[in-house]
Amino acid sequence: MAARMRGSASPSMRLILRPSATVARVPFRTPRRGLASQNAQKSNGSPSMVLGGLGAAGAGAAAYIGYSFFKGDFNEVPTESKSAAEKQMINVHDLQEQPLIQEKRSLKSPAVYMCGSNVYKVVDPGSKDTDVKTPRRFKYFNGQVLRDFKASEKSGAAITEDGDLVQWGKGFSEKEYKPTKTLTGKNLKSLALSENRVIALSSDGTVYSLPIAKEEQQAGPRTQEGSWIPFWSNQSALSYRCLKPALGFGEKVTSISAGQEHVVLLTSSGRVFTAVASTEHYPSRGQLGVPGLTWSTRPKGPVDVCHEVTAFLGSPVSKISAGDYHSLALTKDGRVFAWGDNSFGQLGVDYDSEQTSRDTPFALSLSKLYRQGLYAVQATNIAAGGAGSFFTVDAKRVLGPEESSKAVRDLGHVTADTWACGKGIWGQLGTGRWVHLQDSPAKVKDLSGLAEYDEVKNQMTPIRLRDISVGTTHVSAIMDNKTAVTSRPTDSLDRSRDFGYDLLLWGGNEHFQLGTGKRVNFSRPSYIRAPAEASKKDEPEARLQIMPRHKGMVGKRSVRMEQRVECGRHVTAIFSAVA
Repeated sequence: MAARMRGSASPSMRLILRPSATVARVPFRTPRRGLASQNAQKSNGSPSMVLGGLGAAGAGAAAYIGYSFFKGDFNEVPTESKSAAEKQMINVHDLQEQPLIQEKRSLKSPAVYMCGSNVYKVVDPGSKDTDVKTPRRFKYFNGQVLRDFKASEKSGAAITEDGDLVQWGKGFSEKEYKPTKTLTGKNLKSLALSENRVIALSSDGTVYSLPIAKEEQQAGPRTQEGSWIPFWSNQSALSYRCLKPALGFGEKVTSISAGQEHVVLLTSSGRVFTAVASTEHYPSRGQLGVPGLTWSTRPKGPVDVCHEVTAFLGSPVSKISAGDYHSLALTKDGRVFAWGDNSFGQLGVDYDSEQTSRDTPFALSLSKLYRQGLYAVQATNIAAGGAGSFFTVDAKRVLGPEESSKAVRDLGHVTADTWACGKGIWGQLGTGRWVHLQDSPAKVKDLSGLAEYDEVKNQMTPIRLRDISVGTTHVSAIMDNKTAVTSRPTDSLDRSRDFGYDLLLWGGNEHFQLGTGKRVNFSRPSYIRAPAEASKKDEPEARLQIMPRHKGMVGKRSVRMEQRVECGRHVTAIFSAVA
């Protein structure tokens, strides 16, 4: 049985297998010449290579935490020059040394790294570069851990550790586009960006909607704010509005997600509300999830009044995600609901030229993706962005109506799969194909059917996606692979022998948002290399990985933090977040 071993700090071995006992691999794509329009004609037979599986010993053992290494451009993506037998060789010294290297570097200083389009000074406000080819340190955020971070091509926004909103980019101000604190003192915890609004959620559940543009923040109507002094109020420092859904006693908004024109709100009771999040366009593609709601039929009152989405009453929602003009909801019982624009099949149902959108949420037929009667199917995660949708599924093998338990060897086995639908002309569906429209869910094979050996449970366990971020033309995925082998849960990172989560990116690279340094699109999930420090060029090559939760130093304070990845409109960010 062919297998590769995941590197660790000890001789402990970890097998990464597919259920069929073949090697679980995610390929490292070789360069493709040209953009998607050219690749679409040459996708069959294009050169490629396999860079180990999620558990490849060579790459896994050499895994650095790449975010503190980015000091120059990546080298050319290497072509396969070693035989498969040579790649099986394991350097025991590398297994012991590499975790120490990555830990020391990651603990030096938390930071933000960005790559992609810099036309509007979002990736690097102090640079004249129109594109940043490889992840570059964002100097303003040096030594900071953040609560949230979002970026688009024209503007960026972040929430500091203290809960204040910071904005930058020419979409914020043509003249003063460097990072500036705007909405402060609200104890914000998360945010979302629409085409011209920032939607921010505070820890107490208040939802703020304010213009992205600094000029509109200062010129718009101000709100009267309460004060700790009885019968005393102050005028807000800038223009904003509060979105106020009709909540029950003790209920509050816990999560937000925004498209170009709308925002979706999730409450602590599992209810969903939507509202307008644009001052230029009223949502007209069904993305509000209210049947028959248009500009002419909207209720009296503010344009951005909150509407409850009632299609899944009785099934509490656990997660929401908004694309540009469509939305997804995941219920606690493992169902996926979709509504809004279906121009590219992003709702996972047949495209209809006479009805390109759906204003009533409906449940996807996940069971149809598997052999009827042989699998119990439950969705575990969702992600939407641009004109694309992703969802992950646990498929448990059950006994068929005419099967004998003695004849079924994999009874009870759980397979974790990733499915995608929507626009894929830049390869952003990750299926290995370049398609304009994918209206039936297609399996992302490189992220499906993966498993690894768990030393604690003494059994094979599925490798699921820990997180997925969907931009307009590109996507990132963080695998939920085991990062601890010999350490105790109470150990800080500098006392353990842990390594990072596997990070893969794919899709459009027209503005170098994949961070490879080459303007080459990837139609399949691919690892990104992390260069070594200039002073240590003899260090082994490594691939970029994401640091799990750990204790790090912020000034003289010890803070629990983790790395996160955010894919926006033609930009990518890796940032240190409060864990």
